[in-house]
Amino acid sequence: MTPHEQNTVLLASNRGPVTFTLAEDGELIVRRGGGGLVSGLSNVAAGADAPPGMLWICSALSDGDRRAVRLSPGGRVDRSGYETGPLRMLDIPPATFHRAYNAIANSTLWFVHHLLYNTPNSPRFDGLFRREWESYRAYNETFAAALAEEAAPGARVMVQDYHLTLVPGMLRATRPDLRVSHFSHTPWAPPDYFSLLPGDIGAEVLSGVLGADHAGFLAERWASAFMDCCESQLGAKVDRACRTVTHDGRTTRVGVHPLGVDGHELWVRASEPDVESHVAALRAQTGDRQVIVRIDRTELSKNIVRGLMAYREFLAGHPEWHGRVVHLAFAYPSRHDLPEYREYTAAVQRYAKEIEDEFGTDDWDPLVLNVDDDYARSLAAYRIADVLLVNPIRDGMNLVAKEGPILSPRAALVLSREAGAAAELGGDALLVNPYDVSGTADALHAALVMPEAERMARAVRLSAAATALPPRKWFADQLTALSG
Repeated sequence: MTPHEQNTVLLASNRGPVTFTLAEDGELIVRRGGGGLVSGLSNVAAGADAPPGMLWICSALSDGDRRAVRLSPGGRVDRSGYETGPLRMLDIPPATFHRAYNAIANSTLWFVHHLLYNTPNSPRFDGLFRREWESYRAYNETFAAALAEEAAPGARVMVQDYHLTLVPGMLRATRPDLRVSHFSHTPWAPPDYFSLLPGDIGAEVLSGVLGADHAGFLAERWASAFMDCCESQLGAKVDRACRTVTHDGRTTRVGVHPLGVDGHELWVRASEPDVESHVAALRAQTGDRQVIVRIDRTELSKNIVRGLMAYREFLAGHPEWHGRVVHLAFAYPSRHDLPEYREYTAAVQRYAKEIEDEFGTDDWDPLVLNVDDDYARSLAAYRIADVLLVNPIRDGMNLVAKEGPILSPRAALVLSREAGAAAELGGDALLVNPYDVSGTADALHAALVMPEAERMARAVRLSAAATALPPRKWFADQLTALSG
């Protein structure tokens, strides 16, 4: 039996469930891949209840990944002990990958969908951009070719995120027998902002996604924005009541699937000894003070600097809280290949130091900033939180807003109205305008003085909403959508 005859469910994403590094002796060391998408899907793909005949296809991101691919027939790096499930990595030329990933996916599409451009200065779509777009197209073509090669007749293919928007259309052209979905884990820009893209590029992105039978989004507002773009940019026929888009002779269904958290698995991990050790250390550091927690990557859309500004304004306006509250801000560096992100991380560190210099005393550190990624410590911080601050400028969902209430039964949630999670959690969170520093400062104070009984009652409801669609159910819903 050839491999493609077995692969009836295929998952495609830029990042895979594992990554490889080279040890000094040349041996390959494997560890779990990073990122929220990977965390959400890894257990589904490799678990006992994974769909039969499933194959995950991803990029080789590092030198170690490429070495693993070259040592593996056909790029199939799933081996005993890796616990990945069937996995194929694609060895895309590093220069092509860099242009596709950094220049287009993360510096163009991400910026468009998160409304991040400083428009007096950027974007500039010139000849260099066109060459970078060709690399993005080539990157997508590599995925489409691998999926076409591996998929059994009539297989279901689940394409993930903004890195791979062109894949469904490409796959439709070569394998019309396949059932294809595309899922966007980011927001989708409204038409007036999406139209910043050159017209032909915007049309290519939309048409690429519309090559899918099913286009999925994390929140209703992102699905609506996508349909609005299809209508205004392509002249597509949109039926909002039925959530369908008809264009170029075929119809794509649009679905809303708000990815949640597996509460049981999260608690099991958060109860392990390394987390318990961090809980003890953090409690020793914070004492009996109230604890405000934020956990984020230093990603521009996460709005960390304005969150620090709000905390500073809160301290300035409420001296009665001096010595009685500590802000644990875990801000893990992200995308340091891009200069904007390096500068943003530096800005976070500068502003944190200003707060410490202004308010800190010999016996009170008002702010603890940590930029060293440590998942166990993050889980420990959730467990001691009294207030959780999640204030992104714009976010497809935000799993931090869902994980926190599960692990802290007494935490009040201060949540940006611009996070996809606000649609599910807004009734029991304290919603803020992410640009309103003073309003966020007021919300922090309201969260701290909220009666304990009210905090706990809200947290119970937040936890129930956060676990309503855990990854396994979310994944099953996607497969069901492709079967109809």
